Amino acid sequence: MAEPKRIVLSSGKVRYRLMVDAGRDENGKRIQITVTRDTARECREERDRILYQRAAGTLIAPNKITLAEWLDQWLEYKRRDVEETTIRTYRLALVHVYDRLGHVRLQELTEDQVQEFIDSLVAGGRRKGGEPGTRLAVSTVEGILTRLREALGRAVVRRLIPSSPARYVRVALADKKLDKRERERPKPWTVEEVQTFIRGIEGDRLYAPLLLSLMGLRPAEVCGQRWTDIDLQRGTLEITNTRTMVGNVKVLEKDTKTSSGERVLPLPQWPWEALKKFRAQQAREKLAAGEAYTDTGYVVVNELGMALNTRQLREHAYRAMRRLGLRQVRLYDARHSCLTYLAVNGVPDVVLAAWAGHANASFTKRKYVHVAPEDMRAAAAAWDAFHGGTPEAAQ
Repeated sequence: MAEPKRIVLSSGKVRYRLMVDAGRDENGKRIQITVTRDTARECREERDRILYQRAAGTLIAPNKITLAEWLDQWLEYKRRDVEETTIRTYRLALVHVYDRLGHVRLQELTEDQVQEFIDSLVAGGRRKGGEPGTRLAVSTVEGILTRLREALGRAVVRRLIPSSPARYVRVALADKKLDKRERERPKPWTVEEVQTFIRGIEGDRLYAPLLLSLMGLRPAEVCGQRWTDIDLQRGTLEITNTRTMVGNVKVLEKDTKTSSGERVLPLPQWPWEALKKFRAQQAREKLAAGEAYTDTGYVVVNELGMALNTRQLREHAYRAMRRLGLRQVRLYDARHSCLTYLAVNGVPDVVLAAWAGHANASFTKRKYVHVAPEDMRAAAAAWDAFHGGTPEAAQ
């Protein structure tokens, strides 16, 4: 085993140095660590520590990789597990991290730096779409922190850092309370608003697809429906294909996001009848258009058979909402209204989750069920009975 080498610095100070073999990296390249100390004994002790940790599998070899470089590697790694649209979402979530912390060496990143970064995002992190210094929504900041934690957690697994400096970082409770007081959050439609919309679009050409959106399907699932997925005899609808948008520009066709997303749903009577009429209408349109018609096989198409994307379906719905004088909500938010209606009307949790395409019923209820005052009238009536009857009966 090599002994420390005595070196004399230009200042005349004597130090000791040796090289320690720390194994090989993931590419098979040899890792050597230079140890420099004031005494030969300190050099030997550091060498022994490195060799012990190497044998125990706990050695963290020094490296110069920056946080931005590691995030690039992590995003590439994640491509094995998630779809391209999700990678794009992750990269957008991490853009602030790249801007403000990307230059910091991964091994030098501290918890204080991460906490200060998170606090500054809440205080004024918006990059566009508002006045400079505008506060970011707490939910947005927590999403950024979640992605950063995941990336740093992977760095721990790869033994690039001993522990994650983001593990115990949190958005301050005071910031959460302020965000809740000041930030206006769009509310999903009430049952009455959904019913008004349904009545108002009965003559709309896309009445059937819009009804599918109002029975809990995601917009990408509606646009991905093919006539081969629908059994108009038995009244069932199979969800195996989606057509989503990347950057609201490029259409991406793919299977469902998870295995739970693949499901067969029984069609309620109104959507069932509407789909029969829409199928017949498309047959008439095909006959009228002749060679100009393109038979794509999709349900949501224009008069010439070309498939519509989620942006076009959304804009069509917005025009109908404005015409009816209704609050403009995303079709995805209408999904919240539908699932809430099922929940408060006694649909079992396991059925609710299966209908929504989720594996976890608690997730469905936590994220999609929003109980409004009008949904609690039955509870108020139950209290009347508990108190001895209705006020009229007490008179």
